[in-house]
Amino acid sequence: MQKKLHDIAQYLHGQVQGDEDVVITGISGIKEAREGDITFVANVKYFSLIESTKASAIIAPRDTKAAGKNLVLVDNPSLAFAKIASFVLGEQEHQIKGIHPTVIIAKDAIIGKNVAIGAYTVIEPKAVIGDDTVIYSGCFIGHETSVGSQSLIYPNVTIRERITVGRRAIIHSGTVIGSDGFGFAAIEGVHHKIPQVGTVIIEDDVEIGANVTIDRARFDKTFIGQGTKIDNLVQIAHNVVIGRNCIIVSQAGISGSVEIKDGAILAGQAGIAGHLTIGEGAVVAAQAGVTKSVPAHVFVSGYPAKPHDKAKKVNAALQRLPEYIKTINELKSKVAALEERLKNK
Repeated sequence: MQKKLHDIAQYLHGQVQGDEDVVITGISGIKEAREGDITFVANVKYFSLIESTKASAIIAPRDTKAAGKNLVLVDNPSLAFAKIASFVLGEQEHQIKGIHPTVIIAKDAIIGKNVAIGAYTVIEPKAVIGDDTVIYSGCFIGHETSVGSQSLIYPNVTIRERITVGRRAIIHSGTVIGSDGFGFAAIEGVHHKIPQVGTVIIEDDVEIGANVTIDRARFDKTFIGQGTKIDNLVQIAHNVVIGRNCIIVSQAGISGSVEIKDGAILAGQAGIAGHLTIGEGAVVAAQAGVTKSVPAHVFVSGYPAKPHDKAKKVNAALQRLPEYIKTINELKSKVAALEERLKNK
């Protein structure tokens, strides 16, 4: 697909600096870009790459100056570049169309208009699939489960019974939604399973990565708020409530009944103990272990997690521990020698 830079700038409400008739045929990162590509720069530490990039055009902040380069000047280059990807490359059409003959659909399931379903998928009784949704092969949609319109379900996703998935959801391969929460009662050394009879509710515009597990609630619901994005290999336990526009990064583990407020971020391998609250806009650093609730707009790190500035000081002290031990041993030797001298006197 070919687009003139003028058309791209108009789409982005940006301003062209340079040749507005240059033809753009692809998109790429600023280091990898070749002639015909459009790229972007948003972080000042990459501004030096403007001169060396082979891209035919660069999306950049409004105040950028670069002689001999074709620029599209915008308010937010990162957001503009994300928008331009679909404009330049066109909407990626899904490969499957219609409903494959091997699909098993219960008689009382409701399938919306323009739905595509891949081979060997199973749609159980009273399930509802919204208009324009695409479900790839090998998926399982349980009874009384609802998947909203314009959603995209990749191969081998399991969405168990009585689950609600909102509109425009994207769920990647291997994810299981609605598995039993991990609940057992120990009686005389024997673990007895506690029934998990709740549900999972996922609001609109949520994206869930590959091999994510979201457990159903013991009672009531496990909840994922609108616009939240979940990376691969995340575990979300029963009765967890995640607010809107949160980011949960790969291998994070969220224990039961945790509440994560709007806009919070959990970085990779963060672990949250049960029944805690992560405040609005809070950030939990990678590999942090959270054992106490985190206030709103606080950045915590380390184990046990504490405000990041304090955690850095603790970590710096730990790095000097061998020196401290050596110093302490030297001081002990000197004290012992002084005591011996005093004793002899």
